[in-house]
Amino acid sequence: MLKQKIQDDLKSAMKAGDVVKRDTLRMLDSMIKNSEIEKKKREDGLSDEEIIEVAFRAIKQRRDSISQYEAGGRKDLAEKEKKEIEILSAYLPEQMSEEAVRAEVKKIISDLGVSTKSETGKVMGAAMARLKGKADGNLVKKIVEEELN
Repeated sequence: MLKQKIQDDLKSAMKAGDVVKRDTLRMLDSMIKNSEIEKKKREDGLSDEEIIEVAFRAIKQRRDSISQYEAGGRKDLAEKEKKEIEILSAYLPEQMSEEAVRAEVKKIISDLGVSTKSETGKVMGAAMARLKGKADGNLVKKIVEEELN
């Protein structure tokens, strides 16, 4: 189970004295526990898919922070966030390449018979349902907008 792997890696990071990895995994563990409480699954625990969603949410927060730090001229903090993303990415499934996402989006557009930019939401809904956990939402959105132009 993914949760056990995270806890094992946390123990290893603590023993190795890897402060960044330790703190990042503690934060992830805390987010998982909060999500378990929120979903009333404290005894059962979250499924691996739900843990992956939590990790994606943590990565999204880091990406938002990076853009804020870079805009504010804090490269040191942005680098710390990038290291955390690298650590968190180890717990995600393999991400699709941009070409693979583009091919999938083109297939969805043809399946739905969509041709106008006003139907972006329809395509995004279908694309995110099909590509959930396999591709970054921002990349999917960018490709959908490019294909509907």
